[in-house]
Amino acid sequence: METASVSHIRKELKNLPPEALQEIILRLSRFKKENKELLSYLLFEADNEAEYIRQVKLEVDLEFRSMNRSSYYLAKKTLRKVLKTTNKYIRYSAQKETEIELLLYFCQKMKDSKINYKANRVVFNLYINQVKRIQKAISGLHEDLQFDYREALEAL
Repeated sequence: METASVSHIRKELKNLPPEALQEIILRLSRFKKENKELLSYLLFEADNEAEYIRQVKLEVDLEFRSMNRSSYYLAKKTLRKVLKTTNKYIRYSAQKETEIELLLYFCQKMKDSKINYKANRVVFNLYINQVKRIQKAISGLHEDLQFDYREALEAL
């Protein structure tokens, strides 16, 4: 079975009545947790991005509190898990400002976590790669926003 392209799916969705479209969306939400999470974001949280960012930051805080700092291996695993969660929420939002806010927050929490991230090459590379992602995202914004976010980035 061959998967249809996005443009073909878009054309087909335009031809469907609202009831059929609703059934398809509800059926899609039953299959994967990520589909349901994305639908929840689009329906309930997309109109208040500041609150969404606040909730994601609270979740990141909880995950950082549960971090096992006894070894770099365990800390690295937790950091990757937190970053995976953060990236998932960034994908749901698809806004550069949200991406920058959340990645800045992740990097700040990483610095505040009392892990000597510079002593472990893998953890340090994880940090540096996020800083590069922030710089890349900042370069696509308006100049006024770029200035504000660059100041926050340099504070790291």
